[in-house]
Amino acid sequence: MDATEISGPQSGSSSEVLEILRTRPPQERADAARNREKVLAAAAALFADKGVEAVSMDAIAAAAGVGKGTLFRRFGDKSGLAVALLDARERDLQERILSGPPPLGPSSEAGRPVATPAERLAAFVQAYLDYLFAHLDLVRMSETASPGARYRIGAYGFWHRHVAILLGEALPGEDAEVLSHAVLAVLAGESAAALKDRYGEERAKGALATTALALCPAT
Repeated sequence: MDATEISGPQSGSSSEVLEILRTRPPQERADAARNREKVLAAAAALFADKGVEAVSMDAIAAAAGVGKGTLFRRFGDKSGLAVALLDARERDLQERILSGPPPLGPSSEAGRPVATPAERLAAFVQAYLDYLFAHLDLVRMSETASPGARYRIGAYGFWHRHVAILLGEALPGEDAEVLSHAVLAVLAGESAAALKDRYGEERAKGALATTALALCPAT
């Protein structure tokens, strides 16, 4: 069986697998790191002020004080910038999953009850929806830049593996590998944005949580 596939309980190795897949800060020279931060700060400010769709790469380059060629070589397009801006937010959620308190994270304190896989799945769905709606325009852009873009983003591999591990423990004998993709499909940025625009954030989050959790074992 391929090392990435999940079948049955994986609790002994789950943290090691997720540690490999977690989003890492970029390793680069000091001057490159400074330019990166300038670009990301300029992009974040412009996106917040004008909206992601209304901001051009030319405007970001001008605001950051870098050449357009540098910007395109480094990030490719706005979706690349969106992925970079989401890195820190993704790392925060991943850290809480790997070492935070239950039910989202594992128990690491003596005497603290350990959450069940079903409880951790429910906590993940709620935490991911909070992350998604807090950065909805960026997530949507990063996931829809090209066909299949969502599945090529490094963080998606982490979310998928985490859900697959928990489903494998909670539903032994089921195809956790595929089922985890189905759970995450409910949490896609495109559908979340459409529901938010039509019904408002509270109703959209509630409906998506209900649908995703319907695919998971009851807590």
